[in-house]
Amino acid sequence: MDDSRPSNGLPVTGSDLRIAIDSVLAGKEIVGEQKPSIGCNIKWKPGNEPSYFG
Repeated sequence: MDDSRPSNGLPVTGSDLRIAIDSVLAGKEIVGEQKPSIGCNIKWKPGNEPSYFG
C-alpha cells in the first residue's frame, strides 16, 4: 500500500493504493513497482479454498 515496512521508519500512508484506485476510476493503466507483502498470510486447508467462480 506504500513504502512503509517494519523498522524502516517511513509512515504508513496508503499512497500506492490511492494512486492505483484513482487510476482504475479514471480508466487509466496502473503502473508502478510491485512490492511483496509482509506479514501473516492465510493458509487454506485443502478443499476449503475460496471459490472465485462460484
